[in-house]
Amino acid sequence: MAAEQAFDDLHFAQEPDVQTSIPGPKSQKLIERQREIDSSAVAYPKVVPIAIEEARGATLRDADGNTFLDFFAGIGVLNVGHSNPYVLEAVQKQTEEVVHTVDFPTEARLDLIEKLNDIAPGALPDDNRVVFGGPTGSDAIEATIKLAKYNTGGDGLIAFRGSYHGGSAGALSLTSGKKYKQQYTPMLADVQHVPYPYPQAQGIEPEEATDRALANVRELLEDPYSGLANPAGIWVEPIQGEGGVVTPPEGFLPGLKEIAEENDVPLIIDEIQTGFGRTGQWFASDWYDVTPDAMPMAKAIGGIGLPLSATMYREELDTWEAGGHVGTYRGNAPAMVGGLRAIEFIEDNDLLSHARELGRYIRDRLEEAADHNPQLVDVRGRGLFIGAEFADSDEISGKELTEIIQEDCYERGVLVWSAGRRGNVLRLIPPLVLTREQTEVGMDIICDAIERYPRDR
Repeated sequence: MAAEQAFDDLHFAQEPDVQTSIPGPKSQKLIERQREIDSSAVAYPKVVPIAIEEARGATLRDADGNTFLDFFAGIGVLNVGHSNPYVLEAVQKQTEEVVHTVDFPTEARLDLIEKLNDIAPGALPDDNRVVFGGPTGSDAIEATIKLAKYNTGGDGLIAFRGSYHGGSAGALSLTSGKKYKQQYTPMLADVQHVPYPYPQAQGIEPEEATDRALANVRELLEDPYSGLANPAGIWVEPIQGEGGVVTPPEGFLPGLKEIAEENDVPLIIDEIQTGFGRTGQWFASDWYDVTPDAMPMAKAIGGIGLPLSATMYREELDTWEAGGHVGTYRGNAPAMVGGLRAIEFIEDNDLLSHARELGRYIRDRLEEAADHNPQLVDVRGRGLFIGAEFADSDEISGKELTEIIQEDCYERGVLVWSAGRRGNVLRLIPPLVLTREQTEVGMDIICDAIERYPRDR
């Protein structure tokens, strides 16, 4: 199947169909029921008020029968779409045979590990080991913290401002957002957050932003009075997701790898959101020709949204004894089969080039929309991992404008999300099986909302 294949049979439709107000009456009833019995920590239906009934490909339907184009994909989980039949077939078969296997050998487990080796970035193929732990990205981050500490004997962790690495204790220590952690301090004792190269926010040229970021890291590691006594490693997102789809300049990751090697600390590249074709390469590290020392993975690794995480690391770091990293659900065989089938589907359908092609089209459309809305100040990303940043104006903040655009989109049948340090970035992360027609229809709706609101206010 060629990259331009329409994938029509994977979806409910090629365009949205909204017949009720949002939320519709059935969705509203379920939302109210949820509010009465579910946790107050529930977040997403407070922003996009729908109750999901079923989903296929890059489309989903709510309880009222409204059909939406999904430009969110479960926070980048559903790279090959909702309920992909090629993946489902194998998952259902595996579920009938065995589901929970801890870390006993199964074909599902070993086949996935071998396939991960085939697509690993840089010099990792044939020089790696894979460990499974708990089912979330946070668990994979915890594994990298343990791995780095165990191998270096250090306890100092370097991360970046704007980062999001998860919500468990260690991962949350690496996460920089105050809103996620300020009620739960103290975190791990020796974590340093340095600036990520973000030229748009910093008001400087990309090369200067890169130089500043790298100088900060080098100083932490090499200045005898930096305050970081025993470094264990550096954690970085190759493209910051929650931070606003911040795409670093070309020299940043290679420079960071050089500093890590010179100071004998591992570089951990967090590919949880950027992995498995999301950026138009198997992993975002491939864009920069950088080999991670360790690479946490989750989200799309389960194929169709099944919970699974893993960490790949250089074989030299495989110094753990038996039980060095554990987790009850480290043998989710259906998820492992799902991950294998999803990788095969991406390969067989050339979805990497498809994602690059559609991503260029989406960014071009957003750039055109910026001509009509001066608050849209930056469009960035790679593949189908795209951010559109809105600045404040005298009349309305970038965050408020992003929320208005998001609401306009879901009322007209396109689900988009937000990101950014101030919530002022529109984040587009659709499934890689999005068709060209769906892309054009969806971008018509998104760009119309962007272009219309300066006039409507």
